[in-house]
Amino acid sequence: MRKTDGQRSLTFSKTKRLTLPVEFTRVKHQGKTQRGHLFLLGVLAHEDQEQFRVGFVTSKRIGGAVVRNRVRRRLREIVRTHQTRLRGGFWLVLVAHPAAARATSGELKDEWLRLAERASILAP
Repeated sequence: MRKTDGQRSLTFSKTKRLTLPVEFTRVKHQGKTQRGHLFLLGVLAHEDQEQFRVGFVTSKRIGGAVVRNRVRRRLREIVRTHQTRLRGGFWLVLVAHPAAARATSGELKDEWLRLAERASILAP
């Protein structure tokens, strides 16, 4: 099955991800934090870039590797499907809490939208 142009625009390439530890540290120390029950959202305005970049943190407190990877995949999918609503020029870090392992995808999505709205990173 071939992807249409609409599907292709929702890809989530490595250029949209934070990968270096120094990037995560910079968001933690220089950015603003929005705390939720399932995860916290760190936001750092980065005017040098037109697009957003996002990183995900799932510590061993959440559970084993399978559980951590499942939470990370769910969060990445939520951000990927809502990326058209995100304003550019921001670095984002999502740090999952242990409660995220027991949450449904719908609960994670609701929390993401609530925190993103509170952080003013969604386009009008």
